[in-house]
Amino acid sequence: MGRGPSIAARKGAEDARRGKLFTKFIREITVAARTGGGDPKTNPRLRLVLDKALAANMSKDTIERAIKRGSGAADDASFEEIRYEGYGPGGVAIMVDCMTDNPTRTVADVRHAFTKHGGNMGTSGAVSYLFSHVGQIFLDAADGLEDKVMEIALDAGADDVLSEAGFIEVITTPEALEGVKQALIDAQLLLVQADVMMRPATMVNPGEHAEQVQKIIDMLEDLDDVQKVYSNADLEHA
Repeated sequence: MGRGPSIAARKGAEDARRGKLFTKFIREITVAARTGGGDPKTNPRLRLVLDKALAANMSKDTIERAIKRGSGAADDASFEEIRYEGYGPGGVAIMVDCMTDNPTRTVADVRHAFTKHGGNMGTSGAVSYLFSHVGQIFLDAADGLEDKVMEIALDAGADDVLSEAGFIEVITTPEALEGVKQALIDAQLLLVQADVMMRPATMVNPGEHAEQVQKIIDMLEDLDDVQKVYSNADLEHA
């Protein structure tokens, strides 16, 4: 019988993943503070990423340093926000949000991820019309919970509440996300995830191309300059 990875190897891989995640959080915190100020009480974008960073056990010292960099209290490279768009095999639309201090490097890395597995980068706007900019909250579904979530969320300004595959999904405008999120928390409901994202209008089943599409997404998400990857690929039913 073959032996699996050692504890040390598994820990090393987990540390590497955590390091990449923290790098993305630091960049997001820095840019959020730069664009909206360093006070999370008046900067919803900063407050949202701080919640995620703290949930991932990022230290408060690291968070404070990132806020200071973004607020101009410390020297730091200037990160630029760039979105790339393209298609994967099977007609799947993919959008890639990046933060980079070297756009030339980043576009080359993103293009390589697309082309290596049968995809193609497009021009700005090539696929973004297929997505909507929304706030999205997920809760674990339970008997009778959907009605309670719907009442609270809609009263707080949510646009829609959906239930599928063991989860309750609450859709809001980006501006209403924080208020709806807080109303659900105040009602002692446990949130699985809350974020502002690009939500596809419809899903596409890539069929026999599912593995290639997954490889493109995985390769993109592994790039240091990539913050988020959005796709309309229905990989669960491929």
